[in-house]
Amino acid sequence: MSALTVRRIRHRYLILHALRWLPSGLLIPVSILLMQERGLTLAQIGVAVSVQGLVVLALELPTGGFADALGSKPILVAASAVNLASLALFVVADSFALLAAVFALQGVFRALDSGPLESWYVNATLAADPDAEYERGLGHGGAVLGLAIAFGALLSGGLVLLGPIGPVSALTLPLLPAAALQLVYLVALLTLLSEARARRGAAAMLSSVREAPRMVGQAFGLVRRSRVLLALLAVELFWGFGMMTFEGLLPVRLAEVAGDPDRAAALLGPAGAMAWLASAGGAACVPLLSRRIGTALAAALLRIVQGVTVVGMGLLAGPVGVLVAYLGCYAVHGAANPLHMGLLHRQVDGPYRTSVISLNSMVAMPAAGLGGIALGALADSAGVTTAMLAGAVVLALAAPLYLPARPAGGPGSGTAAPGANGAGAEAAGAAGSERRASPVANASVEAGN
Repeated sequence: MSALTVRRIRHRYLILHALRWLPSGLLIPVSILLMQERGLTLAQIGVAVSVQGLVVLALELPTGGFADALGSKPILVAASAVNLASLALFVVADSFALLAAVFALQGVFRALDSGPLESWYVNATLAADPDAEYERGLGHGGAVLGLAIAFGALLSGGLVLLGPIGPVSALTLPLLPAAALQLVYLVALLTLLSEARARRGAAAMLSSVREAPRMVGQAFGLVRRSRVLLALLAVELFWGFGMMTFEGLLPVRLAEVAGDPDRAAALLGPAGAMAWLASAGGAACVPLLSRRIGTALAAALLRIVQGVTVVGMGLLAGPVGVLVAYLGCYAVHGAANPLHMGLLHRQVDGPYRTSVISLNSMVAMPAAGLGGIALGALADSAGVTTAMLAGAVVLALAAPLYLPARPAGGPGSGTAAPGANGAGAEAAGAAGSERRASPVANASVEAGN
């Protein structure tokens, strides 16, 4: 660890970050359509996805304690191995039971993977130079995330156009390089991520198991005492439910207007890449927007605008109209994420910051599972457009929940709550962008506010 400079640590972090998210980009355009190709209804897909949410709900906070006790490397290696197993299973999964097993493994992966890489980067940077500004690397990590997913989505679309190859269908083809890249990531973790761990073995594991319930209780206690935190977590419930419109239902809607699932999958490759670039552009507009009307009001406005873009996806005719609305939705998504995470970070002080951030990440998953079931069933019975309109209403209904945070994030507030300095807020925004990146990529095999 001592041999690594701050610059080398940042480079290793960015390499690992890119390898972490490349498989996600490959899977985003094809996952839902592939499950439909294998005979599942949208309602069945929603139920299968909900398995992941339940697993994350059960494991997210305890696995954070495991990472603190055992170190980032063993947790990330375990997470990568679980994800590799889930991808291998997804290649051959052709029944509801097997796909539910895929999502159960994905839930374990998500819970283990949430946070340790960023924690390693910050800890290693401060160990190399206690005065180092690690926020720069975290900011670069957000850019790398978007570029990795964009490149993966483009590659996925190209592979679909090349397929099928032998017994491998066009929609299955992107899963093969995704699994190969996951193996590369696992090897890179073993090679590039080095850390000094004070505690090892069974004793550390038992200690972390004993500590986890106490940390969970304290995090919930902090939320109960803060109406602002409670409102922000409620936003995640609405967002988790409604996000299934622009992730889970968008591929189906595009296939509907395009008239062919393979054509829709091919379009989603470049569209997904452009969406992540739009997301980056939206994030770049955040400072201007928050300075003009305040962070809380800006976040509330963006929830309404996002609902409007989903209405556009549901009502506009033809692939071009649907994809234009999709890009608008992702631009709003990229702007909304750092605003939400910044407001959340300002409300947390003391040693439970990570637990509350993990709780925020965890809340969206069961809501997404419920949204997948409810909106999937509605799409099966009343049509995809009706389901998207319902989801749009849910997204917009979250807007008033930002108003309790207005004093902390309103115009002229200038400063954060105690303990939430500017560096911490930037770090939270970067970490939040990863957790909230492409929930369906996460829900559909990497499938995230």
